[in-house]
Amino acid sequence: MQTPQKIKSILDQLNTVIVGKSARVQDCVACLLAGGHLLIEDVPGVGKTTLAHALAHTFGLQFARVQFTADLMPSDLIGVSVYERGKEDFVFHPGPVFAQVLLADEINRASPKTQSALLEAMEEKQVSVEGATRDLPEPFFVIATQNPHDQLGTYALPESQLDRFLMRISLGYPDRASERQLLAGSDRRDRAHALQSLLSPHELAALQQQVLAVHASDPLLDYVQDLIAATRSGRWFLQGLSPRAGIALVRAAKAQALISGRDYVAPDDVQAIVAQTIAHRLMPVGDAGRGAVEQVHAMVAAVALP
Repeated sequence: MQTPQKIKSILDQLNTVIVGKSARVQDCVACLLAGGHLLIEDVPGVGKTTLAHALAHTFGLQFARVQFTADLMPSDLIGVSVYERGKEDFVFHPGPVFAQVLLADEINRASPKTQSALLEAMEEKQVSVEGATRDLPEPFFVIATQNPHDQLGTYALPESQLDRFLMRISLGYPDRASERQLLAGSDRRDRAHALQSLLSPHELAALQQQVLAVHASDPLLDYVQDLIAATRSGRWFLQGLSPRAGIALVRAAKAQALISGRDYVAPDDVQAIVAQTIAHRLMPVGDAGRGAVEQVHAMVAAVALP
């Protein structure tokens, strides 16, 4: 299988805006091709919001942005019914969650009550308002950014919501050459807004079907189960992965394989995305001196390849 030309074009365009982070950009594309929600966590000013804008514009989807703040209410996201005299009835006014791509900027600056308002939307692709269930657009992606938990004015996301994100990535600081390019060039956010759409919703749905069609062999699934079992052993993490997290890992690996131009999943595909897909769902054991990502890498190194 040859890498779809559309995917290559998407990656090339995104890399013109987010310079020096091609691996992280590929992770983002894999996440959206796998139909998952994306969490981008890092310190302010490294390009989180710019990357989210670039992804939404490049994928050609209806887009809404919400700046999460401490006083943001669930109704500000979902919408509210307002009485209209002309119709002598309450009319529902949909909120920004009724978009194909919702950019939840600095999601952990909102209260847990507002964060929880996204749970049903992210998992069920629907919201319940005043006793009525309303479907969200198809496709529906949440691209959320958050600052590190030790920064002022942040609330840790609940585990149930973290589990709804297929991947969590961190951009980190640019290398010297990439930073020089940023300093000498134009504003990257202006470039992100000027990007052309490279996909239609129909083309995106076709690529997502190709992801589902990528083959995962029995030995490969045995390897994934070995990794899941290792997270549950008590050696590395306080609590292991759920079956839903295992399904997410396989789906992300299939997207990675498609981007690499193959119709089957290799162990390399799993290893390329495993930390981004499972680390945010896990809590390291004891005082190992490692964060969740480093602990995942240590665990993967200890699990035999198929």
